[in-house]
Formats: sequence, structure tokens, C-alpha cells
Amino acid sequence: MIAIIDYGMGNIHSVKKALELYGAKIRVSNNPKEIADCKKIVLPGVGAFGDAMRELEKQGLTKLIRDMVKDKKPFLGICLGMQLLFEKSEEANKVKGLGIIKGEVKKFPASKLKVPHMGWNEIRRKTEDGKQKAEICPLLKDIVDGSYVYFCHSYYPEPKDKAAIAAVTDYGINFASVVWQDNVYGAQFHPEKSQGVGLRMLKNFVEQ
Repeated sequence: MIAIIDYGMGNIHSVKKALELYGAKIRVSNNPKEIADCKKIVLPGVGAFGDAMRELEKQGLTKLIRDMVKDKKPFLGICLGMQLLFEKSEEANKVKGLGIIKGEVKKFPASKLKVPHMGWNEIRRKTEDGKQKAEICPLLKDIVDGSYVYFCHSYYPEPKDKAAIAAVTDYGINFASVVWQDNVYGAQFHPEKSQGVGLRMLKNFVEQ
């Protein structure tokens, strides 16, 4: 059973339908006991960092999320749900994130490029010592380097540990578009809206 955490700020329906394509049994819930019974967790998100963290706190979900990650249950954060994994965000300086991945979320610097970053863009595998990290990232299994996915965001994550970066995207700067730390995955884009490439990633998450 995969839990999709419903805290009032996620694209729940599309994510649920995409996961169900691959035979996953889905439980959409904000009930800590129901979520805790599931083997995997998805945290979607659309909106503002501060509002999202306040909702998670209000509904008693922050400690649950941290505990389930410590228990090594596979966890996928999507878009804002990925950003919430970090310690803080420039979008809400006084609000603490989940702190599961060390680092912060930053706003795109001023440039000729439009913000929010909206539309299709490439993801490229992060290399470590000449070896492609994404070759061993389960979420990116069978994903061709340079594949296009769909983005809609004004802020991007910057992990302290660069080894947590599985893929990057160029939008004026190279930013982390996929992160991976042990059993935790994050996608800055929307895999549920990214056609075959995104669906393959969700299939990988279901099957791991």
C-alpha cells in the first residue's frame, strides 16, 4: 500500500491515477495511523513552503514523516513536496522545513528567464568522479539522459551534500531536479504530468 499524504496542498488525483496504472494500491489520507500502516509514502505539493509546513504541523504529520523515513520506508516528494524535505526556504525564512535532507530552497536569481520556471525542460544525470550517479538511482532506472519533464516552480533545492543530487536541470543555473538520499527521493518537476518519462519514474517507485 502506498500512502499519498493529503494535507490540502497537493495534486492528489493525477498522482493517484498515475501510480494506479502500475497496480499500486493507494491510500489518500491525512490520518497519521492510516499513513503509518503503508509501506511507501508520496508527498505531493502545490503552493507556498510556509503554508505547507504549517498545514503538516497542524495535522500532526511532520513527526510521522520523519519517523517513517527513519524506518527506511521509500518516500517520494514531488515539486513542493520535494522542497519540504529541506531545512528551510527563502520563500519563508522563519519557517523550518522537515530537515530530512540538509540544505535549503532558493529563489531563482534575476535573469532574462521567466520565473516561475514553467514548461518542459531536460534532466541530466549528475556525475560523481566520472561515474553517472543516476545509474544507481532506482527512481531513474531506464530514464534516458536529457529526457524532458514538466516543471512549474519559482524556487529550487540546493542540498549541502552534492552526493544527494541525482539529476540536474539548466534554467539559467544548474539546479537539482532529482535528489536521492537513502530511501528518500525528490522530483522538482511533476512526474504525473511528464508523460512517458514521468510515468516510468513512478513505475520505478512502485516496483522498487
